[in-house]
Amino acid sequence: MGGSAIGASLVAALTAGECPIPVTVVRDYALPAFARGPRVLVIASSYSGETEETLEAFETARRRGCALAAVATGGRLAEWARAWEVPLFRFEPVGQPRAALGYSFSILLGLFHRLGLIPDQQPAIDEAVALMQEDVQRMAPEVPVVQNPAKRMAGQLIGRLPVIFGAGPLAEVARRWKTQINENAKAAAVFEALPEADHNTIVGTEFPAELLSHVMALFLTAPADHPRNALRARITREIFMKKGVNTDLFVGRGSSLLAQAFSLILLGDFISVYLALAYEIDPSPVQVIAELKARLAGG
Repeated sequence: MGGSAIGASLVAALTAGECPIPVTVVRDYALPAFARGPRVLVIASSYSGETEETLEAFETARRRGCALAAVATGGRLAEWARAWEVPLFRFEPVGQPRAALGYSFSILLGLFHRLGLIPDQQPAIDEAVALMQEDVQRMAPEVPVVQNPAKRMAGQLIGRLPVIFGAGPLAEVARRWKTQINENAKAAAVFEALPEADHNTIVGTEFPAELLSHVMALFLTAPADHPRNALRARITREIFMKKGVNTDLFVGRGSSLLAQAFSLILLGDFISVYLALAYEIDPSPVQVIAELKARLAGG
């Protein structure tokens, strides 16, 4: 769920062209019916090790005789993994779960490689890290707005509803932008996947007219996009512009799909934090989630 699930979704999306077996990310309590027996590997990933949906699914997987592994900083998930003598990939807490994407992503990516499902991703990781180190300097707090792409975009989003579009693997990057804006800026946001959005979402550009002027349609693209999806992004953006919707388009940097995706992820993370500061709110706490969990525990 949440910050743990996005790492899994990004691994599944970015390795879909190479991984020879299906990968399903479950964001719920229940496992699909096919998840049973030792030929199905269920990896439970929970930053805290206490996520109730993940724990219930992990228990179900054990009862069904699935192969098991766990990723956590501790909690009951880590305790169960040790007690059941299944592989546990444990890392130290680094703050909020959404800040641990590097762990939740790279642990699973490394596991896929060690299982022989994908080639070694180290060159792509090295490229992504190098590009992100450059981009951190470009988007640092001391860099003024005129030279800082994240600050400029955050300024454009004040008082607007971002709708973020991505195609193929970048749909999960769009999801990351959406959830970071939600959690850091405490602001509403929506994400959409191309080409599916071209079969429905583009029609919803008439009403309510008073809302559309407050929408900001953001298109995430990369050189690795399918050529038809790249064309769709450009045309879809033009359609939104003609309807009076504010738009922008971003292109992932790098030669590898992984680098392109993470350059966009970093940009979205910076934008969400600068938007929080523009709204004069602390980006770290997620008080509403804490309140929800407290009520669930009492129910």
